[in-house]
Amino acid sequence: MQKIGQNIGLVIKRNQPEVAALGREVVAWLRQRGKTIWAEDNTSHEIGLSRGWRKVEIMQRADLTIVLGGDGTLLSVARRTNRREVPILGVNLGDLGFLTETTTDEFLATLERVLEGDYEVERRSLLQTTLTRDNRPVGVFQVLNDVVINKGALARILDLETWVEEQYLCTYKADGLIVATPTGSTAYSLSAGGPIIDPAVGVVVLTPICPHTLTNRPIILSDQTDIHVILQTAEEDVILTLDGQEGHPLRGGDRVSIQRSDITVSLIKSPNRTYFDVLRSKLRWSER
Repeated sequence: MQKIGQNIGLVIKRNQPEVAALGREVVAWLRQRGKTIWAEDNTSHEIGLSRGWRKVEIMQRADLTIVLGGDGTLLSVARRTNRREVPILGVNLGDLGFLTETTTDEFLATLERVLEGDYEVERRSLLQTTLTRDNRPVGVFQVLNDVVINKGALARILDLETWVEEQYLCTYKADGLIVATPTGSTAYSLSAGGPIIDPAVGVVVLTPICPHTLTNRPIILSDQTDIHVILQTAEEDVILTLDGQEGHPLRGGDRVSIQRSDITVSLIKSPNRTYFDVLRSKLRWSER
């Protein structure tokens, strides 16, 4: 890898004094090395900067983006990734942290090596999701973890007609449906009974939420296929959720189309642990 350039993005978890304190330390550390800091507008004042930028602007300009927080903070950055390959260094300040690889203890030493070009990235696939209503696109979104169609608290069971390419799969009668990347397989999909998938595998997993038919089990599909889900239920309280952070109300007849994006997210790998180390630690495997 080449040395990191002049522009460093910095995104921190909001309203967390200990995170802000680390952010101020990072700002001072980077300034000593002559770097230009692009901080998020919502948190720039917390780390002593007078100006900030939107995440999408940061990802357009940064040569490296540092994320201080948990996986949720990193997801909010990853969804703004564009076709520029911007490596992301995630520092785990949350509780679980499957995506934020670096700990606070090793952070500055790791950052020093990264700036010198001594690092490896792991490219994670995104899903491009298109919401269509009355044969017209309502929005196009990028997600790293999962696309979820879910009913509200008072909605009835959903009928979700699901197609793979031009082939009819089934109509799920369920509380909802999760379409997850390998990265997202350890998130909501896992809680709903889905499998854990190595991030290097080119697949997606469809996991029904509380299916009415017990034989409707999670199914793994190639990420080279297009998936289409049509909401047959005319309920008012149905939501399309993207990475658990962005929601859009759905109507009967809406179509959600999901395919692998041509954009990838470049996450800097920790030199001190593997993906399986993370699984053992976070899921407490091998403990009695």
